[in-house]
Amino acid sequence: MTTRQHPTATTTALVNQRIPVQAKLAAAWTSFMFLVIYIDYFHLYQPGEIDEIRGGDIFMFDISGTLMSIFFALITIPTLMVLLSTTLPARVNRATNLVVAALFIPICVFNAAGASWEWAFYYGLTIGVEVLILAFILRSAWTWPRTAPLSRSH
Repeated sequence: MTTRQHPTATTTALVNQRIPVQAKLAAAWTSFMFLVIYIDYFHLYQPGEIDEIRGGDIFMFDISGTLMSIFFALITIPTLMVLLSTTLPARVNRATNLVVAALFIPICVFNAAGASWEWAFYYGLTIGVEVLILAFILRSAWTWPRTAPLSRSH
């Protein structure tokens, strides 16, 4: 016995398309950058932070062209990783993502330096999410799919 389904009653399964590693890496670096921007922005809501900046200090550093250049260079690296993750050849791409993500973990953790216990949850949460994204980048780069070498027949 055959049954006929009404055309509108037919359901189709969604297809999980395989996402290229390069796209995953670029998306992760983009997410990381959004977090960095918002974390820095929300930091300004902490009492006294804007006054400290107006007074010419960030954390324990005097605000200067050199300091701003260092901050710019630091933020340029993950920003460029969005582009580099989609354009570098696989071998270089993998190595670059592994090195840069590993180097950014201690940079993220440094953001908690000098924080009070009152802000410990905030810094733990924000740094935790940043490190999770960096761990995803490390895992994605580390497990980059390989193709089996072509066997030569003589």
